[in-house]
Amino acid sequence: MSAPIERKEVTNKARWAGWIMSGLLIAFMIFDGGIKLVPLQIVTDTSAELGLPTTAGFARLLGALGLACTALYAFPRTSILGAVLLTGYLGGAVATQVRVGAPLFSHVFFGVYLGLLLWGGLWLRDQCVRKLLPITK
Repeated sequence: MSAPIERKEVTNKARWAGWIMSGLLIAFMIFDGGIKLVPLQIVTDTSAELGLPTTAGFARLLGALGLACTALYAFPRTSILGAVLLTGYLGGAVATQVRVGAPLFSHVFFGVYLGLLLWGGLWLRDQCVRKLLPITK
């Protein structure tokens, strides 16, 4: 029989730090989804460079998917589901950058950086995530 996992409550400082990290991610994703819903010219130009469809409908679909996943992440009751879905969304972005041979640290890893911000913020503010992904000494 294994020893029970010690249950540490999330401190107020950790919760604030987590919400700040999550807030930065949420703000970026709202911006990203917003420019895809319009869609701005930079979105269609970048889509063409990446070999993706350049139609307004495709850009709007990506924007709506990103915003929906972000909304799930922003609400505490659905934040873990949102984090899992956003991880998949960001993984697609990383795969697309790898496919076109984009620079590693500025383009390819950008989705990884966002994923670290996403999960780090959630880990700091959510006790369930701390149980799921324990960091031990």
